[in-house]
Parts: sequence; C-alpha cells; structure tokens
Amino acid sequence: MQTNLADFVRHTPDGVEADAILRKCVHCGFCTATCPTYQLLGDELDGPRGRIYLIKQMVEGAEVTRSTQVHLDRCLTCRNCETTCPSGVEYGRLVEIGRKLTEEKVPRPFGQRLTRRLLASFVPNEALFTPAIRIGQHVRALLPKKLRDKVPARQRPLTWPTATHARKMLMLAGCVQPSMMPNVNIATARVLDRLGIETVIAPEAGCCGAIRLHLGYNDDALDDIRANIDAWWPYVEQGVEAIVMNASGCGATVKEYAHLLRDDPAYAQKAARITGLTRDLAEILPEFEDALAAATRQRSVHTVAFHPPCTLQHGQQIRGKVEHLLGALGIDVRLPADSHLCCGSAGTYSLTQPKLSYALRDQKLDRLHAQDPQVIVSANVGCIAHLQSGTSTPVAHWIELVEHMLSPTDHG
Repeated sequence: MQTNLADFVRHTPDGVEADAILRKCVHCGFCTATCPTYQLLGDELDGPRGRIYLIKQMVEGAEVTRSTQVHLDRCLTCRNCETTCPSGVEYGRLVEIGRKLTEEKVPRPFGQRLTRRLLASFVPNEALFTPAIRIGQHVRALLPKKLRDKVPARQRPLTWPTATHARKMLMLAGCVQPSMMPNVNIATARVLDRLGIETVIAPEAGCCGAIRLHLGYNDDALDDIRANIDAWWPYVEQGVEAIVMNASGCGATVKEYAHLLRDDPAYAQKAARITGLTRDLAEILPEFEDALAAATRQRSVHTVAFHPPCTLQHGQQIRGKVEHLLGALGIDVRLPADSHLCCGSAGTYSLTQPKLSYALRDQKLDRLHAQDPQVIVSANVGCIAHLQSGTSTPVAHWIELVEHMLSPTDHG
C-alpha cells in the first residue's frame, strides 16, 4: 500500500510506525473473513481492511469524523486478522495509533466521555474496584440482570501456599482478578508450589495498563506500565526467573512493554528486560507435564470445552499448549467450531459496545455448548466472567482445574 503521510504525523514515532505497517498491507481481504465485527455487521468499514483504509486516510491528512471514531471503537482488538494476514500487518498496533489520533481530533459525546473516564478511573483501581465488587456480591441476587452479569458469585478462597523455594517467579495479581476470581491466582501459586517454585507478588504492581490504553488514556496507561516496572525491578535484580501471567490479556500487554516504552530513555532498557521475562502460564507448565501427570488423579470433571482467548492465541500466538497439557492429565478437551473467534469480552468492550459484545458471547456459547462439556475453561478473567454471565455451565480458568486435580481433597 502506497502512503503519503501528512506533515502533522510524518516524522513522529506514531507516524513512522503507521507508515511501515500500512505499507505491508496488500488489500487481499483475508482478514475480513475472520473478523468478528465484519461477520456480524457486514460493513467493510467494520473489518480490518476498511479500518486500515480509514487510518490511512487519517494519517494522510483527510478529515477525521465521528464516523471514523465509531468504526474504530467497534474493533475488539482481538487481532484475529493478524493471525490470518499473509503479509504480517501488525493491525493491533496500527489501530491503537488510529484511535489515539482520533481521540485528539474528534470530541466524544458527553455521555461517552463520562463513561470512559469512569471506567479508566475505576476498573484499574483495586482500592475502588474491590469494595464495589464485594458490595455487589452481597446484594447480587437483588441486582438487575445486566449489572448482575458483571458481578461474579463470590468464591471461597483457597489457602495460599506458605513454603519457600529456591526457584522464584513473580506473578502479576492484576487489578480485577483478586476480587472477581481470587482462586485463579491462588491455584496458580499452589500448582507452582507443588512443582518447587515459589510465587512472589510485588505489592506495588497494579493494572498492566491495558484498560486505560484501550480506552485511549495513553499517558495514564504508560504511567501504569512504569509503576509496574518499578515494582518488579528489585525482584528482577534479585534473579526471579520469570514473570508469570495467568490472565492472557495482561500477558499480551506486558509483552508489549518494550514496544510501548521504546522511546523512553529512562525505561526502554528495563521494559525490554520485563518483556523478555514475561511468560504465560501455558508456556511454563508444559515443562512439568510428566511431574503433573504423575501427581494428578482423575476427578469428576473429565470433559471440558476450551475457549482460547484472543489475547492468548492471537495476541501472544500461543496455541495448543493448554489443550495438550490438559489432555496429558487425562482431560478430554474439546475446541468449539470457530474457536479462533472472539467471545466479545475484550476488556471494557462489553460495557462500551454491549449489543455487539453479547451477540458474540451468545454465538460463542452456542458453539461451546455443542461440545457437551461438564465445564468450560478459558485463560483470561474477562472471558471467563463474560461467558459465565450467559450460561449455567460452570466456567473456570484451566489452572483451577489442574489445581483441583492436584489437591489431596476435593473442593466440593
């Protein structure tokens, strides 16, 4: 694709990157076939190729309109198109640049500005989010369904392991997971403990930055990222061997830290080190497959349907590892039809684009239910909560299933 960037963006880091990405696109349209919003809406501008054209026009100096903003807002940033693209177009990075420029040029309606500001201030702030979730869980039965969908039933927390080990790994607790699904983190620590690895959480680490980044609060997101690097750095200097991610959305973002801070002289080198240490849980546990298989015992759950989050299979390009590991532990893992498609969660997307989000959720659940599973498993807190809101079939993180099989007593 030929480009002719406008002066306002030509020599900026975003302009240079957008130009390089745009020039890779060959207009083939393979991406439209795997785009969830294009499949639902049938509008070229609600597919990757159409959005790429909109961004191209924008950086070449064409007027940026509210219509452009709407089409970019509808993108889930699932990055399925990147997996499909034969030319290696880094669409996820391009659409973030397009959104940033659009935010600068198109004023949003007041209601949207208020909603997005509240989400950016509330969701990543554990001091605000956790008490709100606790209150919601106490009165959950009285809440309207749309609100109840956002408040998962309270879990009875497992016990955090107390043993110390020579091998240590950092883990990002996350901003919403500790209150919404605390047993995901605890189960991760318990499984690693059985394998002789101590899980360490840096108390000052918070949101990975994804929430504010995708809502267009780029400076705030970069502050979140720098704060995490500062919180983790003493442990990195002490020699932790990895930074474990059990929420694939967070993992996909942390693996972008080096890119996001590439022009920050104070943090670029540290960010590259953090990115190099970051590994999804599905990248770590296969090393211990034989030990896990020897330690686990068959439980009541033997058939699961697996929803691989977009941030795992497209963002991090990790495929097949969860399915293989669970299969090695005696679980029949079934992938639904069109398992490459998004469930509609996509961070705050279910709040900013509810109609599209719930249509995708229901479509995904139909295909998961067709596998006749006892449990649906996934690898990201947002996907799990979103899917659970539409089904009575239990939805859990796959590490909870592994921990359950390792435990000497049933959890009930």
